[in-house]
Amino acid sequence: MQPRIGITLGDCAGIGPEIVDLALKSGRLPDSADYKIIGKYPDCSLGQPTVETARAAAAALEEAVTLARRGELDAVVTGPIHKARMYAAGFKFPGQTEFFAERCGVKNFAMCLTGGKLTMALVTTHIPLSEVPRALKQSEIVRVGLLLVDFLRCRRTRHRRAADAPNNAPRIAVAGLNPHAGESGKLGREEIEIIAPAIEELQSAIRDKGPSGSDQSAIFEGPFSPDTVFRRAAEGEFDAVLCMYHDQGFIPLKLHAFHSGVNVTLGLPFPRTSPDHGTAFEIAGKGVARPDSMTAAITLAVELAEKK
Repeated sequence: MQPRIGITLGDCAGIGPEIVDLALKSGRLPDSADYKIIGKYPDCSLGQPTVETARAAAAALEEAVTLARRGELDAVVTGPIHKARMYAAGFKFPGQTEFFAERCGVKNFAMCLTGGKLTMALVTTHIPLSEVPRALKQSEIVRVGLLLVDFLRCRRTRHRRAADAPNNAPRIAVAGLNPHAGESGKLGREEIEIIAPAIEELQSAIRDKGPSGSDQSAIFEGPFSPDTVFRRAAEGEFDAVLCMYHDQGFIPLKLHAFHSGVNVTLGLPFPRTSPDHGTAFEIAGKGVARPDSMTAAITLAVELAEKK
């Protein structure tokens, strides 16, 4: 049975409709899936979002999650939305990640980014940077770390330094919060008091889930200085990085793989992916928008749906 992939266009005044159309016509998508555009969208002027285009984007999300929960879709790919317009239209969620989690009744979820040679999960997401230290908990690092292991297992990631890891178990680097990972406590104690204990708990949890070298094994290391860990991951030393806050992960991912990055919501009962960029109202309809990230998001949704 072919996986059924539902695709929303996001805010139709942006580049969403354009990049979805280009992706579907590119010949680069798996032909093993059925693709369906979800939602009804108003006529609009490209580059000029309105409350109506935001309401249509929100309605498409509601329709997509309803169909997926009914089992009528095997995965959902979402186009970019404009959050300020969505809020004005009554959207109550920090982002699409939180929307899908709430509608599915899921508490154990996380945001994951993948593209090029980098994969990462975020412990905290849509909160002000000033609130990150208070929100950073050992239990949350462990929770998101285990979701990241499950994602890597689903993708059957094989790490590049097989001799250093039993049976190619994925190796996950844990980033520090502070510069130089706290400099032994001189630049902050979160690494000592929160992150390092979380790494120990993660390794203990992995050992309890299965024997060393099994499909459930993984290796967590760190905390590492955030200014070098992503280069090490991109060079193949690690399969993924566990990040402490939103921009710690998004900045290197978008620098490394802006046109192929994908946002994945971990923990949902079905795969949900999206491109890693926004609505780009300023270039909508000008024929310069690239569909690469949307193509990658759809391709990954098919891959995850087939494995699920």
